[in-house]
Amino acid sequence: MRNFISSLLGALSALVLFFGAGIVLIVILLVVIGSMEQKTVAVERGSYLVFDLSANITDSPPLIDFGSFSRNHVDVLQLRQVTAALRTASTDDRIKGVLIIGSVRTGGMGSGYAALEEVRGELMDFRDSGKSVHAFLNYASTHDYYVASVADDIALDPYGALTMPGLASEPMFFAKAFEKYGIGVQVTRVGKYKSAVEPFIREDLSEENRQQMQQLLGGIWGNLIEDIGASRGLSIADIQKVVDTEGMIRAEQAKEAGLVDRVIYRDVILAELQESTGQKASKPFTQIGLQDYANLINISGSSGGGRIAVVYAEGTIVDGEGEREQIGGDRFSRELRRLRLDDSVSAIVLRVNSPGGSASASETIQREMRLAAKEKPVVVSMGSYAASGGYWISTYSERIYAEPMTITGSIGVFGVLFDIQKLANNMGITFDQVKTGEFADTMTISRPKTDAEMALIQRSVDWIYDEFISKVAESRAIPRAQVEEIAQGRVWSGQEALDLGLVDEIGGLDEAIKHAAKLAGLEKYRLVEYPRKKELAEAISELVNDMVPAGASAGLEGVIVEKLKGEMETLRGFNDPQGLYARMPMTLNLP
Repeated sequence: MRNFISSLLGALSALVLFFGAGIVLIVILLVVIGSMEQKTVAVERGSYLVFDLSANITDSPPLIDFGSFSRNHVDVLQLRQVTAALRTASTDDRIKGVLIIGSVRTGGMGSGYAALEEVRGELMDFRDSGKSVHAFLNYASTHDYYVASVADDIALDPYGALTMPGLASEPMFFAKAFEKYGIGVQVTRVGKYKSAVEPFIREDLSEENRQQMQQLLGGIWGNLIEDIGASRGLSIADIQKVVDTEGMIRAEQAKEAGLVDRVIYRDVILAELQESTGQKASKPFTQIGLQDYANLINISGSSGGGRIAVVYAEGTIVDGEGEREQIGGDRFSRELRRLRLDDSVSAIVLRVNSPGGSASASETIQREMRLAAKEKPVVVSMGSYAASGGYWISTYSERIYAEPMTITGSIGVFGVLFDIQKLANNMGITFDQVKTGEFADTMTISRPKTDAEMALIQRSVDWIYDEFISKVAESRAIPRAQVEEIAQGRVWSGQEALDLGLVDEIGGLDEAIKHAAKLAGLEKYRLVEYPRKKELAEAISELVNDMVPAGASAGLEGVIVEKLKGEMETLRGFNDPQGLYARMPMTLNLP
């Protein structure tokens, strides 16, 4: 308690310093009101489950729920809560149907196509149970329409559109900027497709990178329109034709193409749902929000039997403890060690949603995975990303599950080394040195590396790559020559990875949990999730950040700032002490 009060007072003091006493009083009032206001939610018979897509769907649970402070929307939805709610609702006599609204928000590793694939699968099962699924769209992105396309009835606003022109990835290149400001960059790498260094040393994509990106995007896009076509009774060629002809598909054109069923205003569908649920025009239709419904159901399993730990590895892998939205090698391995030694934990399911990162941190985590596998079943479920270091930490599990649109592979290693000699000299700053060994100052940023130093670092890169290849060959029982052929830093879709033997089965987190229970011999089990929730003091600090007006980052300026912010967050993750990384292309953002 003393530590909690101290941290809380520290947070409040910082808030007073930066925001003034008034904002702190507001925060305190919100916390008190939020803790006192326990809203009772009941499910009325004949309710529609309202699935508002306007949230970032993450693998790991929100570490603190700010929903009670913001009535406008839920910022984050946990994937497993969404799928569990839909699964439960399909057999709940009180739930009549589902209404899909809103537009998916992407952020960090959240709302990737593999995650949406799991959501869509549960919606299909819900529909197949005999209950109705309705969707009302306005300006629907590819993410939105992919989920909504499973609905029996898709309505589009007359002034809305389907903005699904296809997939594109647009990396940002810094080489000219570094040159302009005097920042030197030297790289080492193994694997002709290991392209994560390209933004620092090139002005455009290499041919190898362009080739792998085109194949990857083509595979994911093919899966998307194949799934959409199956739900809408359309051929892939029909969908591709309207996409290439229109780009932004207006309402009437979408209806003519068979992509939507109706073009109506929102009030029309609301009136229909009022009538369907027997409500008067003066009252809203009988409904419950998906998050509220999810909060009412038990997603932890039975109270008897053993425990299965679901551990979320979501974010960039970094050395040390790591920060928010990072996987700190020390912190994460410590958690795995604790679960390994906990006799009450019968099995571990690692959910990976990571593009990789530090090679040494990845090995630290993999070491604990291997040790844990000697004590109890360890199963991996791959989310939207499980590439490079994300694959490194996965490969020794007893079984690996992936979705067809999971991005994985990228078995390769690179080193990136910066220096500020020219920048410092331009500012009148110089450096001098004394040393006791030839390589004592190799990791300095005050000058470029010598040829001998670069050769030394390249040897380290070659050695780590050789280790990576050996680990994959051993753990996956694939001939080394075959691993060398499919490695080279190349990224693969989950379906391709299955064909290549890099994963064992197509399936989501629920399938991985069931398999772990089977391996552990558990018929009844309780799920426990890690990481745990944050302390209130940290939650208050984040609450203040969330109180910035929603429109503050809108417009062209906001788009540019957010893109740069994302790139800078990636750069912050480059903290390996040797400067060596197992990471997929750093700017693979799919719209």
